[in-house]
Amino acid sequence: MAAQWPAHCVAFDLLRLNGTTLTTQDYAARRAALERLFSDQALPPPWTLCPSTTDPTMAAEWLEWSTVGMEGLVLKNLRGTYRPATRAWRKYRVAHTTDAIIGAVSRSLTDPATVLLGRYDPTGRLRYTGRSTVLPRPLATTLPARLSPAGEEHPWAGRTFSAAWGATTALTVALVVPELVVEVRADVSRDSAGRWRHPVKLVRLRDDLAPADVPLFGDDTTPY
Repeated sequence: MAAQWPAHCVAFDLLRLNGTTLTTQDYAARRAALERLFSDQALPPPWTLCPSTTDPTMAAEWLEWSTVGMEGLVLKNLRGTYRPATRAWRKYRVAHTTDAIIGAVSRSLTDPATVLLGRYDPTGRLRYTGRSTVLPRPLATTLPARLSPAGEEHPWAGRTFSAAWGATTALTVALVVPELVVEVRADVSRDSAGRWRHPVKLVRLRDDLAPADVPLFGDDTTPY
């Protein structure tokens, strides 16, 4: 597997060096020590130093790498010490808008909490591609009138969906006729199956589009 999918150890912080704990030093000092370590030891691949910059122009250029799957940037306080078990860093995720088809809703058709989205693959099969965040109340109230319950002919009939990432509890869903297209805001992170890893935000209904107009499952065309 290492020959087929070579892995790299990407270092972005240094907490201990030669028996000395660095956690009380600020991040700027720890980063400088990490860079010296790579330089002094001439560490070759698979050791990799995570790039870092304080230049906004350089950071903006890195965000353009989203087309190859980079999720975004992590923002750190240069004067901050290491704080274990604390979310002291901020993440800026690259996101874009795209379209998908509503294939089901969670909770119930009369009172939906979220929508489950799909896209057709090249064989004409409707594939599950992700779930939305909790719907705003006005949309959750008006959406049921736009959806029709589906029968056993639905391609997801008999399938179970996880209630949350890594959870074993099944989500309560109601299948609908996959005919309503919506625009969603999604980041670039996907799982090994090609589904959105994080919940997407429903932006608007796309009455001007038919399901056939939606990008195919796995289509990674340039975001707009």
